[in-house]
Amino acid sequence: MKLVVVSAGLSVPSSTRLLGDRLAAATVGRVSGPVDLRVVELRDLAVEIAHNFTNGFPGRALSAAIEDVTSADGLIVVTPVFSASYSGLFKSFFDVLDKDALVGKPVVIAATGGTGRHSLVLDHALRPLFAYLRAVVVPTGVYAASEDWGAEGLAERVGRAAGELAGLMSRLAPAPAAGSESVSSAPGGAEAVLPAQAALPGRADGFHVVPFEEQLAALRP
Repeated sequence: MKLVVVSAGLSVPSSTRLLGDRLAAATVGRVSGPVDLRVVELRDLAVEIAHNFTNGFPGRALSAAIEDVTSADGLIVVTPVFSASYSGLFKSFFDVLDKDALVGKPVVIAATGGTGRHSLVLDHALRPLFAYLRAVVVPTGVYAASEDWGAEGLAERVGRAAGELAGLMSRLAPAPAAGSESVSSAPGGAEAVLPAQAALPGRADGFHVVPFEEQLAALRP
């Protein structure tokens, strides 16, 4: 499976990158099997992102970053808080992605800031952005203020978010073709082919209960 961290930190060293690394390590430790871990540093792509807006074509490094994000089985996205929201560089990167690039993709949202008063950025800015992009945002977001490093609570939040992401990545990973299949209606009127074992046993009326994770897997390209 492929796990990609998108970090919008600007400084070196960066607390934003550090939070992304901690989330990645915790996620890798909870996923069974090998994980291909990639890190996209938006600081290094700032010029190419700006050029993409003016000429419509991504440069080589930006193209590679877009490919990594698009092909990922799970994403960890981390931004510093600027003016009570995500940074402009962070938003610009996701603006250059194809509108369907993140559909059904599991995502952990995270942010760093100088004060705990900005923690609502997770629910007021990041969560709506990725809901619009039709990604699957895990329930636990992680915010780290300056005083959180080394304090109780941060490691617990990191572990909880990582466990949720690892669980979704494992459930949505491509599985071997089943011997038999049943068809269920997917959102938007499309038909999704799902495993026959999703059917509720003992129902004579043909009604099928399809777990949420399988519905998401059917929507993934």
